[in-house]
Parts: sequence; structure tokens; C-alpha cells
Amino acid sequence: MIDLNRKLPIGIQTFEKIRKGNYLYVDKTALVGKMVSTSVPYFLSRPRRFGKSLLISTFEAYFLGRKDLFEGLAISQMEVDWQVYPVFHIDLNARKYDSPADLTAMLNQHLEKWEAIYGTEKQDRQPEERFAYIIERACVQTGKQVVVLVDEYDKPLLQALDNLPLFEEYRKMLKAFYGVLKSADRYLRFVFLTGVTKFSQVSVFSDLNQLNDISMKPPYATICGITKQELIDTFTPELDKLASYNRMTPEDTIHKMTALYDGYHFCEYAEGVFNPFSVLNVFDGYKFENYWFQTGTPTFLVKMLMDSNYDLRTLIDGVEANAASFNEYRAESRNPIPLIYQSGYLTIKEYDPRFKTYQLAFPNDEVRYGFMNFLLPFYSNIPDNEQDFYIGKFVHELESGNINAFLTRLQAFFADIPYELNDQTERHYQTVFYLIFKLMGQFTQAEVRSAKGRADAVVKTPKYIYVFEFKLNGTAEQALQQIEDKGYLIPYQADEREVKKVGVEFSTDTRNVSRWLPEE
Repeated sequence: MIDLNRKLPIGIQTFEKIRKGNYLYVDKTALVGKMVSTSVPYFLSRPRRFGKSLLISTFEAYFLGRKDLFEGLAISQMEVDWQVYPVFHIDLNARKYDSPADLTAMLNQHLEKWEAIYGTEKQDRQPEERFAYIIERACVQTGKQVVVLVDEYDKPLLQALDNLPLFEEYRKMLKAFYGVLKSADRYLRFVFLTGVTKFSQVSVFSDLNQLNDISMKPPYATICGITKQELIDTFTPELDKLASYNRMTPEDTIHKMTALYDGYHFCEYAEGVFNPFSVLNVFDGYKFENYWFQTGTPTFLVKMLMDSNYDLRTLIDGVEANAASFNEYRAESRNPIPLIYQSGYLTIKEYDPRFKTYQLAFPNDEVRYGFMNFLLPFYSNIPDNEQDFYIGKFVHELESGNINAFLTRLQAFFADIPYELNDQTERHYQTVFYLIFKLMGQFTQAEVRSAKGRADAVVKTPKYIYVFEFKLNGTAEQALQQIEDKGYLIPYQADEREVKKVGVEFSTDTRNVSRWLPEE
């Protein structure tokens, strides 16, 4: 039986609604209590649907003195001051910004609401002048400093990334508007801004250099997202139901949840967190799906990757970078990694303290296979809705030992790539091979290598182990000989499964697999 009293807050971003409606809530108020005890202006960058809006709403409830909403939570055990402050909550997420007029209209919407309370004397001025005036008037009239909460500060900028003149217009407008928060410091009790992306200091925030950017600071690493312990403490009945529905043990269920939805790390050595949107949705429908990935299509990011001629194999295997190269995004840069990281498609996996370098990689299987599935149509002729069919056929053929059928299908696959894609570099075809074998890895043990000294690809099925070597304008015989000479079979000699080595020729003239030799 489903306990109807246990309600999942899917799509609810208002703290008051969650608490009054008795929805399940992962208690983050200990960190909230710590932050509100200061008057420091904060900035937090996190991917979409990670709980930023709920966090903003939680701050709003606190500064409106809503002590009743926090009963039983961690903050209620702390020494906190439940005073009522004037709160200016700016949400830029609720509009599509096609022109500067749209951004002005959104700012006006907020300003007019506050001016109706605190005075309209500056209503004919520019938005930044009105903002500065209304902050001062609110403080003078109430005798309390003002709280400013900005949700998705960068939404207009993100919508204009492929239109640099429009982007520059938005940047100038927002730079002036947010710059008020520095000059009005004496009137401000608390400032908190969130967004997906942190644009470089020479951009939006150059006048707001007093912000405490907590995006990569260890004490705040889990302020958004769900830790494994929080998952178990808050959702054990849901985990049990999920296990029962899918005929799994509780341990296997947590393991699968971890593989699919955990793995986001927002600073070195930080505890990983689960994506809250996917967690709530898997508990709602008891099916393991790519919930978070499906809510946004990274078309612009893929276009950036292709335009910059970025080697996708490097991205898929993991990228080494220092913090400065991925923590801030510059619109004029052709480096796609900062935006891919800040959007949540890459996360921190390792850190080298000696050289202060980070290893960035996909956080989990939901993002890994979701991203690669999304990429494949850009590099091939596979329709979006037929990817699993193609990959499934490849897997079935190898599982049944039918290597000729597998390579014949691969040959037909390359033959279907349209002419405009055929006129591509060698890297393009290497990338397609790479994607196919990597996507097979979600259904069977498939590895594809880009480093020298190892077989190009290895696929392990319940009955067989395949060792592939591809030769570009070489012969299948040479490929088989390389497998022998380099000892690629040695790691599998003790395995009980049948080992098959396969030499494959790839012709640059036909841009296709031209011949192959399987050998047991």
C-alpha cells in the first residue's frame, strides 16, 4: 500500500507550500541558519532543477519571520532572530527574453510592486536608479535593512549565448542593476543570488566584487542536492517500495540509484549528492528513467562542441582542468567546458592537490548515457527515437556470437551517414565508433580506448569476450597481428568465456568499414 500521507514535492519550489502541505522535505536549514546569521552577500551556482528556487524561498520565509514554518527543523534548535525584514525577491526564470524590452519589462514588474509600497517618486528613471531608491526607502520606512534574493540571475544571458550583441545588451543592463547591491550595502541585511552559470568577473559582477561565491566552498557543497544519508533518512519507505516494484533488494536499489542519480561533486573532497529532481520522480513512478536529462536539451552545448572541433572522446573519458578554466564562463571564449560543467553535465570527480588540477567527468549514468544518446544524431543519421533500437541490435548480435551480423550492421550504419556529414575529418568517424561502443556499455561490458598500447575496443558478454582492433587504411590481417604482438589478449586468458579477436579495416576513401577478419 502507498502511504498517501507521504507526499513528494515534485515541482514545488515554495518552502511555505511544502511545509503547510506536509510534503517530504530534506532539511537544509542548519546551513540556512548559519548563513542568515551573517550579513555577507552570497552567490551560488548550481545546475537547473537542483533546488535553488526552494533554497531562495527558504531564505524568504526566514526573513519574513515565519517561525511557524520551521518547527521541528534543524534551524529551530539554533539561536536565530525571527525578525521581519522587507524582502525583495527577484525571479528571472519566469520569462522568455527575446529582446532588451523583455528584460526591462520583467525588472519593471518587480520594481512596480515594491514602489506601490515604498514610493513611486523615481518611477520615470532607469531600472537601476529605481532599484537603488526603493532599497533606501524600504530601509528608512521600516527601520529594517532590506533582504534581496535573486533567483536565476543569468536566465536572460543564457538565452542569448548564441547572439553576442543581444548578450552584450543584457550584460550591460544586469551589470548596472546588480551593481546597485554594492552601493546600497548600508541598507542591506542579506543578499543571495543564484544561477546556473558564473560569468567571469569582468562581466556581470565586476561592480559587485564583494560577493561571497560559495559555489565551490566545502561547507556549502551539499546545500542543494541530496546526500546518500539524507536519501536513506528521508525516503526509506519510498526506497523499499521502489525495490519491491522492481523485484530488487534494498541494497541493489540504493546501488542503482547511486549509479544513475548520485555523483555530483561541487568542490574537491566534497560528499557527492543525488539529483533531487530525478530522485523525486523515480519515487513517484517507481521506474528508473533519465528524468533530469529529459527536462532540458543541451543543443547549444553540442553546437559549441562541434563548432570548436572539440574531441568528444576526451569529454566522454574525462577532462583535466584547473579551477580557473571551468569555474567561470566567458561568452567570447570558444571553450565549451565551463558551460558544460556549470550546466551539470560534468562534475568534479578527482583532485590533484599538488598541481591543483581537477578531473571533470559525467556525474552518473543518467547524464553519461543521456548525453551520448543526445550526441549521436549530430554525428550520424540515426533518428532520436531509434537510438536504443540500433544499440540494442548491436548488443544482441554480439551476445549471440554473430560478429558478422554486428559488423555488417555497423557497415550499413556508416553508409547511411548523409553526404554533408561524410565530408568530415578522420576524428568524426573515430567519434562515431567511440559513441557506439560507449553506448553499448549501458547494456553490457563494453570499453573503447583512445590511448595507445591497448585494444581499440573490448566487449564482454555472458559467453564471449571480443577484442577489436581497427586499422585506418590498413589491413584486417595487420590488425589481428597487432592484437597478438601487443598482448591485448593476455588480460583475458584466465577468463572462462570464449575470446574472439577481430581485425577491422576502415577505408578513408569509402568512409566505411571495408573488410574484417574474426579469429578465435
